Amino acid sequence: MGVFKKKDNWWIDYYVNGKRRREKIGTSKALAETVIKKRKVQIAEGKFLDIKKESKLRFNEFADEYIELYAKINNISWKRSIVPNMKSLERYFADRYMRDITPHIIEQYKAQRVKEVSPAATNRALALLKSMFNRAIEWDKFHDPNPALKVKHFREDNHKLRYLEKEEIKRLLNVCDDFLRPILIVALNTGMRKAELFNLKWHEIDFNKGIIHLLRTKSGERREIPMNEAVKTALINTRKHALSAYIFCTKRGNPYTDIRKPFARSLKRAGIKNFRLHDTRHTFASQLVMASIDLNTVRELMGHKSIRMTLRYAHLSPNHKSHAVDQLGRHLDTYMDTGVKADAVQVFQLSQPIEKLNSYERLVEIAG
Repeated sequence: MGVFKKKDNWWIDYYVNGKRRREKIGTSKALAETVIKKRKVQIAEGKFLDIKKESKLRFNEFADEYIELYAKINNISWKRSIVPNMKSLERYFADRYMRDITPHIIEQYKAQRVKEVSPAATNRALALLKSMFNRAIEWDKFHDPNPALKVKHFREDNHKLRYLEKEEIKRLLNVCDDFLRPILIVALNTGMRKAELFNLKWHEIDFNKGIIHLLRTKSGERREIPMNEAVKTALINTRKHALSAYIFCTKRGNPYTDIRKPFARSLKRAGIKNFRLHDTRHTFASQLVMASIDLNTVRELMGHKSIRMTLRYAHLSPNHKSHAVDQLGRHLDTYMDTGVKADAVQVFQLSQPIEKLNSYERLVEIAG
């Protein structure tokens, strides 16, 4: 324990349960010496404020608080995306205190979890754990660095995309159940996530402007999605429930939460394998790219915050780079600016090997 000066301020330095603590006191050395004495007494009597707070914070107790105050409010798909991972974390960490969960213990959990599920699923649990510690720090319930930040995630292969070809889309829509058809049409033509589809309400649809206003998204930000005629027609033909604001709902007016069985039956009838409802989102993006829509527009329609997420679809448009350069050439009208006749350039390109083009002067000489 000690007192030291850094720039214009005095600090105190001490250890609690083997953990080093530092506090900035101010410009008074006398005050710093008084505070360090007080900390010594608090530690000796077991009354140190941070120890008292953190010793009461058990993982299971905070997990319930995290679900109620954060997950339910900020994540529309919390039941599907958070609850399964939370159960896994609770089984492993049980009644541990949050302050006793170290990077080494998290590594042990990671090694055990990946034996049960895929690396990607393990990463989702680690991400949840990191988020929990972040909230605990923000809510002044945890006072150390986030231990989950020091644990590396498994590398994931995000390049294996499953999307439907045009013929597969036609087959699926022809054989699916009547209640399922409008859901699939909207999904395939908007790229909406499952939770966004199931939580879609009538007041979010603007038929006059042709816009779907998503008020609750995965990122927590509002998003506007344009509707094409297929989407408009599908929604107009969807019967509105007298007592429910949800568009896609059960006979009782409750929003759908799981359509795996009817969706699986439809896929079987259509002869389509290895396809999930979420893959309709990949299909939406893939078909846009193959229709020569630029990647930034696809990014906006998908609701991606970063273009990196959208780049996974770039390989589906192998000509997009050459197309971009051609567009630039037409825009700048390069040949006209140099004063070289276009037909002379074409003759030159057809008759001369490319290695003979050594300079601008050589080009002018050959073109005459």
